[in-house]
Amino acid sequence: MAEIKAYVNSCLFERLCTYVETEFQSKPELDYSRCSMQYGWNVKYKKAGRTLCTLYPMQGYYIALIVIGERERTETELMLPLFTAYVQQLYRETKSGMGQKWLMINVTDEAVLEDVKHCIAIRRGGKRRGLNKVQL
Repeated sequence: MAEIKAYVNSCLFERLCTYVETEFQSKPELDYSRCSMQYGWNVKYKKAGRTLCTLYPMQGYYIALIVIGERERTETELMLPLFTAYVQQLYRETKSGMGQKWLMINVTDEAVLEDVKHCIAIRRGGKRRGLNKVQL
């Protein structure tokens, strides 16, 4: 993890890792992906057998993969107007496959980081601590 954090070299990466580890008591799992969506090393966070997010390290930023399934769709779409224009557009442009949207979010600033945190909280379900934009 130390090598990945040094490679990303962004406080936004460390802040998301700390958030997921603290709020959801999830430990990072390092994995090597051969997937065509994003090849290479990644960090997965899981809770109760479900992946909360997968983080793909890049130089100076990272990509957060969050899968929005049928269970999360309604709440995500209710929150969508409160997200950044970037995440709103990404959500609209991401095609659904088997009832899921696989959002590959480039986390490059504080506002996008907050959107990612909200998406993870929605994915987790009943866990709502940390949502400050709106309480549903």
